[in-house]
Amino acid sequence: MTQTIAPRVRMLVLLFLAVTGALLAGAAPASAHAALTGSDPAQGVVVDKAPTQISLTFSETVSLNDDSLSVLDPKGTRVDTGKPSEVSGTTYAVQLHSGLPDGTYTVTYQVVSADSHPVAGAYTFSIGSPSETSVSVSDRTAGGGVVGLLYDVGRYLSYAGFIVLAGGAAFVLVCWQRGSGVRALQRLVVAGWVAMTAATLFLLLLRGSYTGSGKLGDVFNLALLADVLQTKTGAALVSRLLLLAAAALFIAVLFGAYDKREGDEKRDLTFGLAIGGTVVAAGLAASWAMAEHASTGLQPGIAMPVDVLHLLSVATWLGGLTALLVALYRAPADRPVDTAAARRFSRLAFGSVLVVVATGTYQSWRQLGSWSAFTDTRYGQLLLVKIGLVALLVGIAWISRRWTARLADTAPEEAVATSAPEAAVATSAPEKEHVTAPAGTADAAEQPSGGTGPDAKGSAGAASAPAADTERAAQLARQRAAVDATRQKRLRDSDTGRSGLRRSVLAEAGVAVVVLAVTTVLTSTEPGRTEQEAAAANRSSSSSSASSDSADSASGALTLDMSFDTGGTDGKGVVSVDLDPARTGPNEMHVYVTRPNGRAFDVPEVKVAFTLEAKKIGPLPVAPDHITTGHWSANGVQIPVAGEWEVAVTVRTSDIDQVTVSKNAQIG
Repeated sequence: MTQTIAPRVRMLVLLFLAVTGALLAGAAPASAHAALTGSDPAQGVVVDKAPTQISLTFSETVSLNDDSLSVLDPKGTRVDTGKPSEVSGTTYAVQLHSGLPDGTYTVTYQVVSADSHPVAGAYTFSIGSPSETSVSVSDRTAGGGVVGLLYDVGRYLSYAGFIVLAGGAAFVLVCWQRGSGVRALQRLVVAGWVAMTAATLFLLLLRGSYTGSGKLGDVFNLALLADVLQTKTGAALVSRLLLLAAAALFIAVLFGAYDKREGDEKRDLTFGLAIGGTVVAAGLAASWAMAEHASTGLQPGIAMPVDVLHLLSVATWLGGLTALLVALYRAPADRPVDTAAARRFSRLAFGSVLVVVATGTYQSWRQLGSWSAFTDTRYGQLLLVKIGLVALLVGIAWISRRWTARLADTAPEEAVATSAPEAAVATSAPEKEHVTAPAGTADAAEQPSGGTGPDAKGSAGAASAPAADTERAAQLARQRAAVDATRQKRLRDSDTGRSGLRRSVLAEAGVAVVVLAVTTVLTSTEPGRTEQEAAAANRSSSSSSASSDSADSASGALTLDMSFDTGGTDGKGVVSVDLDPARTGPNEMHVYVTRPNGRAFDVPEVKVAFTLEAKKIGPLPVAPDHITTGHWSANGVQIPVAGEWEVAVTVRTSDIDQVTVSKNAQIG
């Protein structure tokens, strides 16, 4: 048997690797989790005239509200005119007040991507020249703080509840139908339903604050709740609650009438419960697939059914594992989980693992798109951790399968061992009853008569004897049941196969808890494909800004922004070079030096040099005059010929700390 299975396993592994390689090699563009890919004005630029609007372009469509886009002046006052609007496709704009003064302005955004996750950020641009600003330009984070933590807890509980509910019910119906009458399994499945229902209500209340203000006090804001109900995520959560109502009816039948049915009635009811339970479980899984990562980006028509199948397989495997663990530890002595049930679950779990691997491979390709995303993105790194944990889980499951086989081999011996004590108890019971039977009449006969006579005493003893016998018999029955249960538990625990299976299943369940936690974090993490696409878009925007950073010669504007770090204390900043009209002949040059927060930086010295390598011209030095804090200027800067010039700026921040930074630009 082992020799037959081994080649099949090797072939499955090779097939898995081949499919993974083919999928990753043939990756196509996709998105999930919106990312900012462009803006006008761009980040960090200095424009001559105040723009009439600010436009932002994202990697996918996003949902907006009145406060999703805002523009703040240097004092922190909003200068946008109202609700943002969609310009075209994935570009959104907000209008600005007219006549804005010079200075540094901050653009903030907080939107909800098509996969239901909030995305936030901020950047600055300047009108005329940079200035000090009271607005923090640190990156904004969405879905953080206490509300974000509570939302993640709710997501974890909803996943865990679904796994226990669906997997526990599947274990009873498919593997161990006698388990429908086991109180511990009933409590487990009901606990899964309660956890999922409570978590869904919790997420519905938190959703408005999670995607908006982030304030805990807004959890019970009815206006926010009304807005949430109109979103795709709100509809998915409400649908989940309705399906949970149907699941409650399913549980009532499974742990009520089902255990009392026999023969054909039970087979018919099993079929009905299997169909109904599968439909409800698939609907619950779809409430995630239709509102999160699978619903947007590449191949959503394939991704959503695959995601549903993935969730159902995970629930069947890990939820059934939890039910088996409870059955092994908490099943009553008169109804222990049998070896046939363990073998059936072993086969069911093996099939579920194969489906999880296949669907997980597709999802990984869809969310990553390249091998480099495994190590270069946070999503890929978390996915590597999850893959390692799942591999460990599969390894422990293989050990559990071996213990299951040993349990099956020792089953006949266990049956013989348990039959002997039961027979012993049955044969010894009458003797025990005889020895300990009430002796009220004998005691009464030995006592001296006190005027009532022997006949009176005999009749009194006869009257009290039935009550005493009944109470004593009940007490003996309880004692025998306790002794019998203890003996059966001792025999069960002494079985090495059963003890080994219990330990390995417990280890599996422990690893599964960690896997579920990593999965919860993954579902709220920006996919690696989107992260890399956003980075590529930013690099493209930067390089186009470097080559035409102002290649707008026709309009007579050239602006070059360069970050510097002299290495000393307080040595970081940004230097901007403006050249007008950026043509051959005399030009007017302005140099602005700012700190990383946008404030003017009054450094001791700034020097500029122009070099045209193609024609071996330069460097042509320019020493601009200090005009005001962070501002230098020079007139009549001569550019002798047109070409791609290197503009090098030397910034000195102290007597010994200085650095030279440069950029190329087409001039003339």
